[in-house]
Amino acid sequence: MNYSEAYSKLSALDQTQLLSFFDELTDSEQLNLLAQIDATDFSVVTTDKNSGERGIISPIGVTEISEIESRRAEFMHIGLEEIRAGHVGAVLLAGGMGTRLGSDAPKGMFDIGITHPLYIFECIINNLMDVVKLSGNFIHLFIMTSDKNHASTVNFFEEKDYFGYDRKFIHFFMQDMAPTADHNGKVYLEEKWKISTSPNGNGGWYSSMKKGGMLDTVKNSGIEWLNVFAVDNVLQRIADPVFIGAAKLSNCTVGSKVIRKISPDERVGVMCLEDGRPSIVEYYELTDAMRDEKLESGEPAYNFGVILNYLFHVQELNAIAEKDLPLHVVEKKIPHIDEEGTHIIPEKPNGFKFETLILDMIHMLHGCLVFEVERKHEFAPIKNRTGTDSVESARELLKLNGIEL
Repeated sequence: MNYSEAYSKLSALDQTQLLSFFDELTDSEQLNLLAQIDATDFSVVTTDKNSGERGIISPIGVTEISEIESRRAEFMHIGLEEIRAGHVGAVLLAGGMGTRLGSDAPKGMFDIGITHPLYIFECIINNLMDVVKLSGNFIHLFIMTSDKNHASTVNFFEEKDYFGYDRKFIHFFMQDMAPTADHNGKVYLEEKWKISTSPNGNGGWYSSMKKGGMLDTVKNSGIEWLNVFAVDNVLQRIADPVFIGAAKLSNCTVGSKVIRKISPDERVGVMCLEDGRPSIVEYYELTDAMRDEKLESGEPAYNFGVILNYLFHVQELNAIAEKDLPLHVVEKKIPHIDEEGTHIIPEKPNGFKFETLILDMIHMLHGCLVFEVERKHEFAPIKNRTGTDSVESARELLKLNGIEL
């Protein structure tokens, strides 16, 4: 794309401010900006915030630990068969940085060890290696990075020799980015030569895999299930054969691992039905009536929180990949440069980011296995340096599970 073509594209979109500093740029900076303008999908930019209206919310059935334990051998057998047949892959969502942990490196590179180094990425690989040893098969692991941490993440895995995992089974791809805009819909510049962008939400993982060429590996390897999970949780079980076996036997097209809430007000989203289809209702959307609602058994109706560990059937993913996910317009503080080229760090929300969410993917599918796990064995999120869901709390849980720090 040359300048004339870029100007023509932006003029039709009323976004020519992105070329305001073009004459000041070096040749390489000009080429970078033109390439970004060419590649950017500006159709997501809108000033219409979500209405927030939901469908009719009702409780969803849960496969609880007691039932899982009574059928563990059966589920394990089926799940291991699927893994040994090469039908299972895993997708790690790792595009974030460790800012809240006091690090400017990718979050997965954060060291939580005490007497020896133990990185978040290392914990995840160790957890996956448990299944590799049990099944005798390596599992394809697709790692989604962002434009801010891709090179650092790849280099880190190289330096650490993939923590002993067979590198032929690890694949990196970058998450698609979406432009950010002010309250008037004008797209921001992050630098004079760079459009301000942000990741397109956790619902963008599959489209990003497709754009990154990862679906060829999925197809050629015969993968039928993809276990999607976030980098935060250092205790989660990945490609869990019991989970996989239960999902296959349930004939569900998606599975969600959940934990029993410790209180009605715990700040976690919960599985539910929305207009009769599986969905997630966020903690801040729960009304007092929903918090107080009880099942016939006397148990709370909305008592199982999601931990961002989902199992999707690839055939159904391919079907919904042709559809557009709802766009969520989120008001945020967006660093940018102003009309004078001065860097601005806003103190209050000054614009919008545009995201798709994994909950909308789940809602498009029929039938969800809601699969309870024990939080003390599978839920140690690291979001903060100290306090709740922190490095401190994760260390205690790792020790509880016999992991040396």
